Amino acid sequence: MSSTLERHAVAVGGLLVGEGPAVVIGGRVDLRAYHGQADAHEVLGEHATLVEPHSAADLPAIAARADAVVVGSSWTRDIPLVRAAAGLGLPVVVERRPSASMEEWLGLADYCAAEGDGRVLLCERGRLDLGLMRAARAASGRPVLADVSGDVGLSAAAVAAGADGLVLDASGAGAKLGTYKGAKVVDLTKEGVLEFVAAGTESREESRPEGRDDRKTPAGPAAGGEAGLAPEAVPGVLPGRAADDGPGKAPGAASGAASGAAARALSGAAALRVAEEAVTVVGALLRPEAPATLPECRQAIDRVDAALATLLERRAALAGIVQRIKPVGGFAGRDLARERALVARMALRAPSLGEARLAPIMNAVIEAGLHLAEERAAR
Repeated sequence: MSSTLERHAVAVGGLLVGEGPAVVIGGRVDLRAYHGQADAHEVLGEHATLVEPHSAADLPAIAARADAVVVGSSWTRDIPLVRAAAGLGLPVVVERRPSASMEEWLGLADYCAAEGDGRVLLCERGRLDLGLMRAARAASGRPVLADVSGDVGLSAAAVAAGADGLVLDASGAGAKLGTYKGAKVVDLTKEGVLEFVAAGTESREESRPEGRDDRKTPAGPAAGGEAGLAPEAVPGVLPGRAADDGPGKAPGAASGAASGAAARALSGAAALRVAEEAVTVVGALLRPEAPATLPECRQAIDRVDAALATLLERRAALAGIVQRIKPVGGFAGRDLARERALVARMALRAPSLGEARLAPIMNAVIEAGLHLAEERAAR
């Protein structure tokens, strides 16, 4: 087991993994899928992010064109190839063999660090053991990645379990590689976004203001103030109608298994969006950050604001249900004693703000929800 417990951060291309916000790393390329029948230089093109070699013959191309080399879960016992890959001078992503214990996994990571320059990341792939992943992160101090290519619906759970990054491969049907925040990712063209909207939810059409067509808005990061898809359109991460919810079903009525199947069937652009929402919203809630520059501070605030907007949308939806259930709804049915108790409980979680500052904030939130409920009831 690794003897170093201090936290490490490893740069993979333009992304710093293991420090600050969680990241999405797209475009993992598996040269083993070509069974040695393709030229690695041609497959990788001018640049690639994470690349798993088929044999030692692929290593020169990886060294020249990749941001990191992957020690794949299927060949972790091929020590000569592991040693050669670790010695390329690139960051090394060490995947866990499915039957490997945490001690074996971390031992192999230490071996790769010794054979290379010490820049090693752990990666859990396949049937994700998120508890083991979390334990490995704590025990080793190394950044951990979760490859969610097989089921992007696990993105939120992986971030909640402490994943420093989510990995998406480049093998999705119709996926095209592009650049996004310094990483190789799948296509984010308007056509890809339209495909995502069609697969995600039909309910947004009913609530879209007249004259506005969100479907024509290119996808962008959930944070940073750029235009993007509405959070409720992301199945498996945020509240809203799942891809396989039929007419007449309540949002989220699909079973967990069905939701997972829908998430696995997402296009490349949609899968990327789900992963980005997970690192933004869940990361903002659970991942501590210590930004050092003004741009980093603003980006962190944008992530928190994205999470806040998501929670406010969910609160408004729940408040609308309450209004339909209560004998006396709307402003006439406000329970001021309950609202004061709510503010007091919130002050326990936000003592620096306190009840005096939280009270007007919550009053505005409650009134906004009531106004929305009244508008919907009047339709």
